[in-house]
Amino acid sequence: MSRKAEFKNADEYFDAQPENIRKVLLELKECILKAEPNATELLNYNIPAYALVVNGKREQQIMIAGYKKHVGLYPHPTTMEKFDSELSEYKRAKGSVQFPLDKPLPKELIVRMIKYRIELLKK
Repeated sequence: MSRKAEFKNADEYFDAQPENIRKVLLELKECILKAEPNATELLNYNIPAYALVVNGKREQQIMIAGYKKHVGLYPHPTTMEKFDSELSEYKRAKGSVQFPLDKPLPKELIVRMIKYRIELLKK
């Protein structure tokens, strides 16, 4: 898939992914919606994003993206800090974590991360 493609919505983004990547991205989406059923799906930086509050800006969104060997989850630096020890086996950056495609997603952990982010937004 060319990185230059401009997507109109998240479904278009998912549909453009190879089947193995699409499957894991949809599992990530499911985790986000399990934690916040009212999350609004949109595109931010041309990747799927989920606003955790009504009209949520970048700081109030969780983003996901598919890559050749992993999927990326972008929950926010505060969430990454809180779950740092539980994410130690994954490659991560200040505000993101990479889940390799050849391992099952830690769904329960992802849901807890999203719920934690939502709690911070309510403060």
